[in-house]
Amino acid sequence: MMTKRQSRHKRVRAKIKGTKERPRLSVFKSNKYIYAQLIDDVDGKVFAAVSNRKGEATGELGKLLAKKATDKGIKLAVFDRGGYKFHGKVLELAKGAREGGLKF
Repeated sequence: MMTKRQSRHKRVRAKIKGTKERPRLSVFKSNKYIYAQLIDDVDGKVFAAVSNRKGEATGELGKLLAKKATDKGIKLAVFDRGGYKFHGKVLELAKGAREGGLKF
């Protein structure tokens, strides 16, 4: 049996695909941490990944991911909120990534 978040995630993932030119910015939240990755779904590669396991604020985490992306020449991304509502930590991560120069 799937939870509401899992069914939302499945529905969103059916519509979103990341490419080399525009990778998918995937977000995962545990009870304690938040993780974000830039993924190319066509080749199955991860371009950049960050987490706040070392104590960074969520907004700073988004800026760090954007810096890693721009270092690799990535300026556009598709935002995959992972079935989570777009508020709180997910919103702060997105704001930080936008402030860092990533567009989605």
